[in-house]
Amino acid sequence: MKKVVKFGGSSLASAEQFKKVGEIIREDETRRYVVPSAPGKRFSDDTKVTDMLYACYASAEKGEDFSEQLANIKKRYEEIIDGLGLNFSLDADFETIRENFEKKAGRDYAASRGEYLNGKVMAAYLDFEFVDAAEGVRFNEDGSFNEEETDRLLAKRLEGLEYAVVPGFYGAKADGTVVTFSRGGSDITGSLVALAVHADLYENWTDVSGFLIADPRIVKNPKSIETITYKELRELSYMGASVLHEDAIFPVRKEGIPINIRNTNAPQDKGTLIVESTCRQPRYTITGIAGTDGFAAITVEKAMMNSEIGFCRKVLQVFEDNGVSIEHMPSGIDTMSIFVNKDTFEAKEQKILSDINKAVHPDHIELESGLALIAIVGRGMKSTRGTAGRIFSALAHAHINVKMIDQGSSELNIIVGVRHEDFKDAIRALYEIFVLTQL
Repeated sequence: MKKVVKFGGSSLASAEQFKKVGEIIREDETRRYVVPSAPGKRFSDDTKVTDMLYACYASAEKGEDFSEQLANIKKRYEEIIDGLGLNFSLDADFETIRENFEKKAGRDYAASRGEYLNGKVMAAYLDFEFVDAAEGVRFNEDGSFNEEETDRLLAKRLEGLEYAVVPGFYGAKADGTVVTFSRGGSDITGSLVALAVHADLYENWTDVSGFLIADPRIVKNPKSIETITYKELRELSYMGASVLHEDAIFPVRKEGIPINIRNTNAPQDKGTLIVESTCRQPRYTITGIAGTDGFAAITVEKAMMNSEIGFCRKVLQVFEDNGVSIEHMPSGIDTMSIFVNKDTFEAKEQKILSDINKAVHPDHIELESGLALIAIVGRGMKSTRGTAGRIFSALAHAHINVKMIDQGSSELNIIVGVRHEDFKDAIRALYEIFVLTQL
């Protein structure tokens, strides 16, 4: 049994948090490969080490004295080292960082040092081997990620290592130039390590006990999701529900490796298990509810448009030519509505309307903004009758008008559109009818 364990910044923000992580790793000898993030915030007004590094490097780029900023970053690590009682020093590493900052090594290099240094501290604390991610995570010359080469290099580098620490968030080009993933990219590194060592489980430890059925900022104390499939997770992530970097799903999904989202501060909680498929029925009809605000709808009307070959294609071509991505497209016999991001559309509004008129000569075009989309997702919906009816009933009872409804052919999700001012009330109403009434 082999497990890869990734710990987020909040899990490694202080010596106290490091000790919690150490206990979690040592209590299970199958937790053999550790992927740490950079130290996060110790308290609400604190600054993440990555942000400190960005600011420090910005000063270096301008030719300003950055010695005090670098000293403050070093102090953060020394507090952790001293708190752990380690006989260990990062003096040589910080001298190298200072020299590379002076040489303008790049923002990616600067940002990556948070994980790099934390990885060194973690390896010393656990007495694991330290493996620099730059040795195994490969990027192409144009900065794009090279998945195939990464799998080969990581597998070769980790072969024969019983225990190792691989810092997250970054890799390098063939010439050694450091490149980072987007924010939250340590999740991806953990997934890549899991693939390379053919792990049985990838544990992603953070500050929450897995995924919640609804946003806790909208619904008070929502229930957690015990098991979720990759498909369900993708649907919810698309609508803004995020605990895990979505790109972290693909490497382990290919190998069929489950992901377990766990809470460093509540290790007794089982968290959420993410799997390719499962026979386990969800506790409720739905798995989760997620929504995103800030949409606009463009409704194009034309009599007999259903008999006009290529009508929809011509309308969609207008949006493509103007660089506007389409979110959803419900349609009727003589109408089609296109839901788009409001801010993106508004910047090109008149050009798009003009192009639509030229392309299909509609009878009427109607615009509506201030809309929100809500996804009700769940593998249990397919075998449950009346799910759509319960959605309409819940929203009607809450005096919320549905502007759009769209169900995918997989019957995995139903998306409804509501007014901006009804967004939160709609989510609460849906949570109540699908979760609270089933307790």
